[in-house]
Amino acid sequence: MSKLALANIRLFNLIKTEVDVKRSEKKDFVSKLKDEISNSSSIIVAEYSGLTVNESESLRKEMRANGAKFKVTKNRLTKLAIAETQFKDISDLFKGPTAVAYSTDPVAPAKVAVDFEKKYEKFNIIGGAYNGEKIDKDKIDFLAKLPSLDELRGKLIGLISAPAQKIASIAIEPGSQIARLLSTKSSNSQESN
Repeated sequence: MSKLALANIRLFNLIKTEVDVKRSEKKDFVSKLKDEISNSSSIIVAEYSGLTVNESESLRKEMRANGAKFKVTKNRLTKLAIAETQFKDISDLFKGPTAVAYSTDPVAPAKVAVDFEKKYEKFNIIGGAYNGEKIDKDKIDFLAKLPSLDELRGKLIGLISAPAQKIASIAIEPGSQIARLLSTKSSNSQESN
């Protein structure tokens, strides 16, 4: 066998190995994305074409801070990932350069995406889904106006702790009234002397 033939065989085996690795990486990516999206309450699909690296990273950080994830993915892989989830009806949204934001908190991805869309012209929300139902831009805007799960938890804790504070102040109040009365009597008796 000639040296050229041996070199071609080695090159073919190298290319084949790289393709196999890429296929297994893609399968792992699709599997992981499917698991993450399956556990989500909402998903937002957006066009991101033209965003700088810093802008994209800023969006990712904001999503993470609010308990959501933001990923730029290949449309074909995303369609494979959502095919067996409650979000399969939104596969037609994946055309051109798209990204997804998703979370178990149904409001978080919508809130961050809508705020980000207001700041940057090159970021456009296409649509999304909430609990498996396809939603349009108007419904995403409505979701963004709702309080997040963390905000609701804070309000609930405030409502629960308010009666306890009132009970404590009522229990303390008679004692403080007696102390004020005694203080006033004491002041009055000292002034009359």
